[in-house]
Amino acid sequence: MPIYEYRCNQCEVEFERYVQTAQAAVACPTCRSLRVTRRLSVLGARGAGGTFAAPGISGGGGGCCGGGCGCH
Repeated sequence: MPIYEYRCNQCEVEFERYVQTAQAAVACPTCRSLRVTRRLSVLGARGAGGTFAAPGISGGGGGCCGGGCGCH
């Protein structure tokens, strides 16, 4: 079963839930509201040396921008 990230439209709590299908009804664990929005999840991939990074993002160092803008 895949895990999905959700945000409650009622109390604004963010949570994760294992669901069998993306269309399954999901209730907020805090207020039990069914008014939830599925959030976009970023897949992490294990790189060399055991570190995790999102696909397409290089680990160039350099702080918040990764050093690609020339400010570092």
